[in-house]
Amino acid sequence: MKKLNMIFILWLVMFSFASFADEEALSYISDVGTQANLKGMERVKQKLVAPPFLPKHQQKYSGKPRIIEMEMVIEEKEIEIEPGVFVQAMTFNGTNPGPMMVVHEGDYVELTLKNPQSNLLLHNIDFHASTGALGGGALTKVAPGEQVTLRFKADKPGTYVYHCAPGGLMIPYHVVSGMYGAIMILPKDGLKDNKGKNVTYDRAYYIGEQGWYIPRNEKGVYKRYPNAIAPYGDTLKVMRGLVPTHVTYNGKKGALTGKNAMKAKVGETVLFVHSQANEDSRIHLIGGHGDLVWPGGSFRNTPTVDRETWHVNGGEAVAAIYTFKQPGLYAYLNHDLIKALMLGGVAHVHVEGQWNNDLMEQVSKPEPIKH
Repeated sequence: MKKLNMIFILWLVMFSFASFADEEALSYISDVGTQANLKGMERVKQKLVAPPFLPKHQQKYSGKPRIIEMEMVIEEKEIEIEPGVFVQAMTFNGTNPGPMMVVHEGDYVELTLKNPQSNLLLHNIDFHASTGALGGGALTKVAPGEQVTLRFKADKPGTYVYHCAPGGLMIPYHVVSGMYGAIMILPKDGLKDNKGKNVTYDRAYYIGEQGWYIPRNEKGVYKRYPNAIAPYGDTLKVMRGLVPTHVTYNGKKGALTGKNAMKAKVGETVLFVHSQANEDSRIHLIGGHGDLVWPGGSFRNTPTVDRETWHVNGGEAVAAIYTFKQPGLYAYLNHDLIKALMLGGVAHVHVEGQWNNDLMEQVSKPEPIKH
């Protein structure tokens, strides 16, 4: 209990120092600034869903800008990232990663963020897609039992990370504890290929890659903690090594494999949005390619074509499209193969359809070597 109290005091001290950045960001905001003209604008409620799925949306939208209303509840909860290994996660809407949001260029995102009284920590949200006030982080700090509503204009089409950024060392601590997600801002006239022609997708999946830094006890066993504050000191020691103990796709080792594998059919075009809120990653689809990959996640960038591996920087979400041509099981992984196969950064795509021998054929089965 004494150690827990010391950690809590340290947490308060860190927030007092971090508040200076917030105060400076807020000093530029006043009632006499340029006001948004939202009179008569249509309001649309978006129901957020758990990853890897995306909320219902149109790929093109030619109407007037709207206010897209969303609500997220912060949940501090214990999750089991592999059998017998538990973490005190911090989550948006109870999932790791938080839900994908989808709007169109010119829309306004209006998010109500709730921090229930049952939580222990102060939280906020920093949208990499937004402009000003530390990505909204300076305007959204909520203590347990509070809620706040933020509105920003979605004026940069692309895929972007959002994450909690409460200040000081609590920023990396919250992020590596699972508190991040992504938003996709679609161009009003839809996605374009490298030649400027429209492209559409039949399915879309969101994959959030997470590096975890889990302390061990003196016997080498992973430690388990009672709440989100208790692991703080031990976790920071592991974080300083810069090497995660585990890497997960969507919150748990194997979360997107087996019966939970992503699904597609031969001939379908699938959009994959991959985010990494902290470490860099390099994505490869074994047996497939990135037909189109938007560098940095911006839909204003000309997509590169036929990529075997594509990079996702820490703090970035990147969109890629592939049209499946063969049935079977595809591995979707971080091609830092140590992180993929030893730490857990791998998913599967199960594709149904008819095999095409023109693309690949086993000419002869394994047999003894002929002399």
